[in-house]
Amino acid sequence: MPADQSQDVSTLSLGSRLALERTRIAYERTLMAWVRTGASMITFGFTVYKFFGFELDKSNGAASVIGPREFGITLILIGLTTLATGRIEHRRDLRHLARYYPEMPVSGTRIVEALVAALGAVALVVVILRA
Repeated sequence: MPADQSQDVSTLSLGSRLALERTRIAYERTLMAWVRTGASMITFGFTVYKFFGFELDKSNGAASVIGPREFGITLILIGLTTLATGRIEHRRDLRHLARYYPEMPVSGTRIVEALVAALGAVALVVVILRA
C-alpha cells in the first residue's frame, strides 16, 4: 500500500492490526517516558529551590553567581522543554500511524502530559515570583 493512502483496518490481517496496535502502544509508552523525565526534572528543580534556599537562609551564606533559585528555574525549564519535545514527537508519530490506522483510539497519555506540564508551569511561576 502506498504511504499516502489509508486502508480500512478491518480489511487488514489480524497480524497487521495487532502490529499497528503494538506500535501505537509503544508510542504511548515513549510519551510516558518523556513525562517521567520531565516530571523528575521539574520536581528536582522545585526541591533544589526549596531545600537549598531554606538552607541558605538558615546559614546566612553569601550569594553565589547561580543560587538555588536560578538552578531550580533552569531545571524546571528543562523539564518543561522535555515535556514539549515529547508531545511534539508523540503527535508526529501518531499522525504518521493514523494514515495506516484511522480508527486509532484517542491518546489518554496526552492528558497526563498536559497535567504534568500545567503543574510544571505553576511551579515555575511560584519559583519566579518568590524572589
